[in-house]
Amino acid sequence: AGAVGLGEGLAGNTALTKLYLNRNQIGDAGAVGLGKGLAANATLTALSLYGNQIGDAGAAGLSEGLAANMALTTLDLQRNQIGDAGKAAIKAEAKSTLTLTF
Repeated sequence: AGAVGLGEGLAGNTALTKLYLNRNQIGDAGAVGLGKGLAANATLTALSLYGNQIGDAGAAGLSEGLAANMALTTLDLQRNQIGDAGKAAIKAEAKSTLTLTF
């Protein structure tokens, strides 16, 4: 629930440029919430979600946010449970300027 609220905050954020949420057990629901926030955010350039138990459903939610986001340049998704389908969804929406780590 906490990451869903963070996603809502990201949508209206105009100052935060880096967000490191490593090892916070965000899970799929939190990742979907963050994806919604990313869709409306124009300032965040770096997001680290290392070790957060995110699976393919969460990756799909993040990919929806990436489709609309033009600011993010670094996304760290290492040590999650994202499979081939989730990775493909994110790669399909990632901009050429995004450094992506699985």
